Amino acid sequence: MAKSFNYQPVGIRGRLNQQSGVALVVSLILLVLVTLVGLAAIRGTTMQQQMTSNFYDREQAFQSTEAALRAAAATISVTPNAAFIRDCSPSGGNPCLGNPYADPNLPSGAIQTVATGTGGGEFTASAVAASQPEYVVENMGIFADPTANPNALLTSNALQYDEGVGSGGSGAASSSSTYFRITARSGDPATIGDRSVVVLQALVKQ
Repeated sequence: MAKSFNYQPVGIRGRLNQQSGVALVVSLILLVLVTLVGLAAIRGTTMQQQMTSNFYDREQAFQSTEAALRAAAATISVTPNAAFIRDCSPSGGNPCLGNPYADPNLPSGAIQTVATGTGGGEFTASAVAASQPEYVVENMGIFADPTANPNALLTSNALQYDEGVGSGGSGAASSSSTYFRITARSGDPATIGDRSVVVLQALVKQ
């Protein structure tokens, strides 16, 4: 019985093995590239989500702080001599810092938390807000009201002592008003953790 032999040149077999190895390397490189692109896309999506969450949290804090300003102004209009109002007037002799929350001499009880509700001086923070907003009210003193006498030239001393100076140099009477400074914030940084904190100030004439 005759035997059949399958002859294959050695050179052709070597080239086939070499081509199979190159295809494997190319496949691995493409797999790594696709993986890197996928990881970059996931990282970008995660970062955008965090930015959106931070922006939303800051907007919530800003709205709460604005509500605290309105609540404090409503409280001042009803009780301008409330016990928690700090005396920062020139006659009081108590210098007050620009940021009362950083003032070591801030009296206890000066920081007021806005009461929950829908009435005057009340506000209920959103369920996703960090906390109820707070405010500090400071009595800055009684000053001349320039709107009562638009033609009066008021110097710094005139503002402090309610002395209007007319354009001709003679004394001109002008009414006076009490000015209150309200400093509101969305929450206490020591208790709300890494949530956004917004601080706003407003000057209210009473």
